[in-house]
Amino acid sequence: MTIGSMENVEVFTSEGKGRGLKATKEFWAADVIFAERAYSAVVFDSLINFVCHTCFKRQEKLHRCGQCKFAHYCDRTCQKDAWLNHKNECAAIKKYGKVPNENIRLAARIMWRVEREGTGLTEGCLVSVDDLQNHVEHFGEEEQKELRVDVDTFLQYWPPQSQQFSMQYISHIFGVINCNGFTLSDQRGLQAVGVGIFPNLGLVNHDCWPNCTVIFNNGKIELRALGKISEGEELTVSYIDFLHLSEERRRQLKKQYYFDCSCEHCQKGLKDDLFLAAKEDPKPSQEVVKEMIQFSKDTLEKIDKARSEGLYHEVVKLCRECLEKQEPVFADTNLYVLRLLSIASEVLSYLQAYEEASHYARRMVDGYMKLYHHNNAQLGMAVMRAGLTNWHAGHIEVGHGMICKAYAILLVTHGPSHPITKDLEAMRMQTEMELRMFRQNEFMYHKMREAALNNQPMQVMAEPSNEPAPALFHKKQ
Repeated sequence: MTIGSMENVEVFTSEGKGRGLKATKEFWAADVIFAERAYSAVVFDSLINFVCHTCFKRQEKLHRCGQCKFAHYCDRTCQKDAWLNHKNECAAIKKYGKVPNENIRLAARIMWRVEREGTGLTEGCLVSVDDLQNHVEHFGEEEQKELRVDVDTFLQYWPPQSQQFSMQYISHIFGVINCNGFTLSDQRGLQAVGVGIFPNLGLVNHDCWPNCTVIFNNGKIELRALGKISEGEELTVSYIDFLHLSEERRRQLKKQYYFDCSCEHCQKGLKDDLFLAAKEDPKPSQEVVKEMIQFSKDTLEKIDKARSEGLYHEVVKLCRECLEKQEPVFADTNLYVLRLLSIASEVLSYLQAYEEASHYARRMVDGYMKLYHHNNAQLGMAVMRAGLTNWHAGHIEVGHGMICKAYAILLVTHGPSHPITKDLEAMRMQTEMELRMFRQNEFMYHKMREAALNNQPMQVMAEPSNEPAPALFHKKQ
């Protein structure tokens, strides 16, 4: 396996896309093309007290900075490592008397670093912060208003003794954050905890069916190959989840990143037929399909509402009813069916109704396998959850099979050292041992299983949240 470095890539002008990065040698699935530490990064406002401001790990007990009482750290080591980046912030927060929002904190951290090191290229960077795209000229009225408010607040927060930057430069930095911010996740990769700027990553263009994926692990991002990449080939990642109609993906990309996606999957509408698929035999009429789409949309709205109020049994009831109605109309790769299967299996697992959840989870995985790239990180996570659900339901063979499948995907997308991959490897060994016992002596197996379940070794089922899975790129929706 290649461990990446910046020698593996070079900047070039990509047709119709502006700058891009291409490979200077051949890569294979799971190779790390490069790793990069954040130029600057901050913890989200809502998690200031729960996540280490240096390494972004979630911890029960954090030390807080005695000066500003705002910054929190795992231990003295993290606190020492933070001081260079926190020193100015610490004084500014004390003087300002309150903590500004994450955008303003990030902009200030970037500018303190520019003040320290100058605006040129920093070591290992292919592009300077000055040269990153800001798209300020594409901002709509709403965004311009937000920008003005942020700049005003920034000017109140920024200390008079620090280097004074022009309004244009400050706007540039806010624009860069808006379109280059990358979401940082906690050590388990299950929750978005902060946002950072990674200049090299900012050069990688989007494709809905990309040849690379990005993962945040142990304080840095890794750009990892999803399959064979030839020398000279452009490197791409997907900025959004693939499971939307091409038209919807294009709308999202235009709104959030200000470009028209011209990737092959969008141009040819690949997989759109599966996303919209209706039953073949007997084929429902257009009218019936249209009504069912509307009914599904309405149900999903009701589900969101019930979910936000914590009414999980109501959510399950709505899913069951809608899936039953969809049955004669939609095929199993239809996006509305998959959306409901995903919610139903997640919520039922949370309610520990594993048997019913396991059937929905299986159907969901079957659908996903026909739609996602075989090494897609979201597919890997979904297969992992489905495997756990089936294991909990006592479907050992199916559960073990899914856990093995998920492990194979995560070795490519997350790599062997990522905490989730390690968790998954432990589960794989556990289910493999159980499967052997099960095949040898079922009675003993059930005895052992009861004991194991009482100790609950596998707690990966978090409470279902309204938050979608952490999106890779940090965007104001």
